[in-house]
Amino acid sequence: MKQPSEILKKYWGFDTFRAQQLEIITAVLEDNDVIGLLPTGGGKSICFQVPALLKEGICVVISPLLALINDQIQGLSKKGIKALQIPSGSSIDEIVRIFDNLKYGDYKFLYLSPERIQSKLIQEKLKELPISFFTVDEAHCISEWGHDFRPSYAKLDILKTLKPDAKIIALTATATKKVIKDIDEVLTLENVITFKKSFYKENLGYHVLFTEDKLYKLKHIFLKQNVPAIVYVNSRKRTIEISNYLKSNGFKTSFYHGGLSATDKETAYKNWMSNTTPIIIATNAFGMGIDRADVKLVIHYDIPSSIENYVQEAGRAGRNNEKSFAITLTNLSSLKHHYESFKNSQPTIEDIKYIHKKLYQYFQIAKGELIPTGFDFDIYKFSNTYEVSPKKVFNSLQILHNFGIIEINNFSQKKSTIQFLIHHAQLIKYKEANYKKVKFIDLLLRMYGGLFEKEIAINEFKVAKKLGVTSKTIIELLNELHNDEIIQYQTPSKHSELYFLHPREDNHTVNRHAKEIKIHLKRKSKRLKSIIKFAQNNTLCRNIQLLEYFDENGAKKCGICDVCMREEKIKNVSNDILELIKTHQEVSSRDICLQLNYKERDILIHLRKLLAEEKIQVTNYNTYLLT
Repeated sequence: MKQPSEILKKYWGFDTFRAQQLEIITAVLEDNDVIGLLPTGGGKSICFQVPALLKEGICVVISPLLALINDQIQGLSKKGIKALQIPSGSSIDEIVRIFDNLKYGDYKFLYLSPERIQSKLIQEKLKELPISFFTVDEAHCISEWGHDFRPSYAKLDILKTLKPDAKIIALTATATKKVIKDIDEVLTLENVITFKKSFYKENLGYHVLFTEDKLYKLKHIFLKQNVPAIVYVNSRKRTIEISNYLKSNGFKTSFYHGGLSATDKETAYKNWMSNTTPIIIATNAFGMGIDRADVKLVIHYDIPSSIENYVQEAGRAGRNNEKSFAITLTNLSSLKHHYESFKNSQPTIEDIKYIHKKLYQYFQIAKGELIPTGFDFDIYKFSNTYEVSPKKVFNSLQILHNFGIIEINNFSQKKSTIQFLIHHAQLIKYKEANYKKVKFIDLLLRMYGGLFEKEIAINEFKVAKKLGVTSKTIIELLNELHNDEIIQYQTPSKHSELYFLHPREDNHTVNRHAKEIKIHLKRKSKRLKSIIKFAQNNTLCRNIQLLEYFDENGAKKCGICDVCMREEKIKNVSNDILELIKTHQEVSSRDICLQLNYKERDILIHLRKLLAEEKIQVTNYNTYLLT
C-alpha cells in the first residue's frame, strides 16, 4: 500500500503535510470516525481526498454549495482523479446512469448536496456502492448554533443507516463546543477522534480602524503596503466602484463577484494570482478554492455578517506564516447602517409565507400540485412583480432552500457543458463527412476526458485560445454540433433554477418549520451583534476576543493587533516622558513635545496620567519633576 506522503507528492506536488493533516488522514485510514477543525487555509480537502485515494471504494462527500462541489470536482479532474456529482433536475434514468458509471468507471468521489441524499432512490443506489467512507464538509451546518445551519444537514444521521460499517469524517473551519457536540450527536459517531487546531495565528495581526473616509484610508494603506491583497465588500456594485477608484490612483486591481461569467471570474482570479493585478476587490463569493500563500493583507471595507465569516476571510492572509494583517475599515455610522440594512433585509416569518405563496402564483401552480421540473427564475422580475425588496426575497429563498421547502441553484456559477450523444464509430463517420470540424472535435476530446460518459464543464475561452480563434467562433461550432445531434451543448442561464419540493399547501408548508425558522433568524441577528461588538471593543486584544468566541480560553495577548499596539504605544509614551524628565531633572511640557516624536495631544494625556499616578509632579513654573 502506498503511503499518504506518496499520494500528496504525486497529485499535489507537496513534500510535507500541514499541521494535523497527517494525523487526521492516519485516523481515517485506521477506520475511525473523525471530526476535524482546521482554520481557513488549513487544507481540509486533503484530509479526505488523500485517504480516499488510498482506500478501496468511493468516498461520498456531502457538501452544501454547488459552486464548492464544482470547484472540487474540477480540481480533482485536473489531477486526473475521477469524481462525479448528480446535477439538479436529473431524471431517474440519468441518476441510474450516473450510479452505473460510479460502479464500473473507476471513480473515487461522489459529491452530493445534503438535500440530494434525502432522495429514496439515491439512498437505495448508495447502498449498492462500495463506499470507502463518508465526508461531511462544512459540518458546522449540522448545528442550529452554527453560522450556516441547514436543516437537511441535521438529517445526515441517515448515513449510518445506509452504510453501518462506513466511517465518517466531518470537517469544518469554524465551530464552537456546542457545534462540535451537535456534529457528534447528529452523525451518531462512534468513539470519535476530534482534531482541533487552534485559531491562533501568531503572524496575523487583526486591526479595526475607525475612519470617516474609508476610501482615503484604503488608498493610504496601499500607498504604504504595495502587497498582494483582498478587499472584501458586501455588494457587487461596490467591487467595481472601489476597483475603479484604486485604478484611478495608480493601483493595479481587478474585481470579482458572483454575477460575473465563468470566463470573467477565471480571468480576474488568474490576473490576481500572477500579480498582474495584485489587489482584488471582491464579495464573499471570492473564497472557495483560493490557493495563494503570500497574501499580506485582507481588508474588510464592509463588516462581515458574523465572526465565523470574518475569521474565514481574514485567514486568507499569511498562509506562508509571514507577518500579515487583517484590517477592518469602519466607523459608527457604517456600523449603524450595516445593522439597519440587515434588519430591513431580513424577512419575518410572515414575509417568508407571503413570498412562498407568491412563488406558486408566479408559476401558476394550483393547490395540491407538485411540478417535478425546474423553473427559470429571475429574482428581480419576481421582486418587481410583487413589490418586495430583492434582498428580502433572496434571504427568504435561502431560508426556504435551507429548510428543504424549495431548491434553488444560481446558474451564474455554472459553466457550459457538453456531452457526445453518439458512439466513437459514428463520430469517425461524422468527421469524414465534416473534415473542417475535425481539428475542433479532436481538440475537445484531448482537452476534456469522459465526454462520451457524462456532461463535462468546458471553457469556451480556453478552447478558443488553443485553436487560435475567437470565443464566438467556438460557440458557433458547438451550436452546429448540437444542431447536428452530435453533442448536447448547454450554456448557463443568467437566471436561477427553482424547484418546488412539496405540493402546494401555502402556509402549511412553512408553518411546519416556523419555530426553527424563528430561532434561525434570532441567532443570525445575534451573530451580527457579536461582530459589531468585536469591532467596537478596543480594550481587549483582538486575538483573545476571537479565541474566546471559539471557546479557547486563557490566551495571551498577541502583541500585533491594533489594541495591543496601542497599549504598547501608550506604555512607550509614558516611559519616554519619565526618561526625559530623569535626564533633564526638570522640563516643561513644551520641551517634552519638541524632543519626543509623539503627538502633542498624546503627550498631554500621558502627563495627566503620570500626575494622577503620582509618578511626576508639576512646579509653580509649569515644569515637571520626578516624585
